[in-house]
Amino acid sequence: MDETLVQIFKIFVSAALVDNIILARYIGLCPFIGMSSSLANGIGMGMAVTFVMVLASIVTWFLWFFILLPLNLEYLRIMVFILVIATLVQLVEIVLKKNVPNLYRAMGIYLPLITTNCAILAVTFFGVDYGYSLLEVVVYSISVALGFTLALVLLAGIRERLRFSRLSPFYQGYPIAFIATGLLALAFLGFKGLV
Repeated sequence: MDETLVQIFKIFVSAALVDNIILARYIGLCPFIGMSSSLANGIGMGMAVTFVMVLASIVTWFLWFFILLPLNLEYLRIMVFILVIATLVQLVEIVLKKNVPNLYRAMGIYLPLITTNCAILAVTFFGVDYGYSLLEVVVYSISVALGFTLALVLLAGIRERLRFSRLSPFYQGYPIAFIATGLLALAFLGFKGLV
């Protein structure tokens, strides 16, 4: 039991901090930059990505090990995994539109773009490629989603503060967002020795 807990802890720390999907692997930058303009948008996007990422990882894990592999249909992996993600995003879109219309409007084009968010697709691939058990896949996907949300919230907080700073017009908007992202990535390099 102790060995399992240690493995779960290593997966958690590695996925959330050491190999952060945004700041160490640079996967999923489009919604990261696009939705980090305010803290509320960042938290909303983080929750939506978490929901889709965890459910997609679980569903694709079952599909991979119980349907695609036994039937030798490995070549359908990309298509099946994207179909699962697209279905879950539609579910999130329906729920947000009905229950949180302000967040739905704020997310705009970035909500349907979760379907093509390479971070979610990468996590589903990594979950089966690493040979994780179902518990490990759940922990891994939650950890990656928390790391994604942490990076998103950190950048949103920085960008909100930068709005009140005196910056050259050349740096305002996306240039300063990418500079801040680079500095965050450098800060996250400090976690490399943890696992």
